[in-house]
Amino acid sequence: MYAKFPASPPAISQHLKVLREAKLVQVEKRAQQHIYQINPHAMLELEAWSRHITQLWNQRFDALDTVLEAEKRKP
Repeated sequence: MYAKFPASPPAISQHLKVLREAKLVQVEKRAQQHIYQINPHAMLELEAWSRHITQLWNQRFDALDTVLEAEKRKP
């Protein structure tokens, strides 16, 4: 796996550790191998959170646009 990425093995291990701790991946140990799989349930939760945050930012940007348009109209 390490040969497929431009990062060092310790860096990749650290990234995988973060993903494991966030429960975004699951690990199955087979002899000397560790098989990583995406946790579909966690990904669905991440997707829902991302949609929610995107909606919040869109509302904020819309409000900012309204304020900026009002400022443009002032003499």
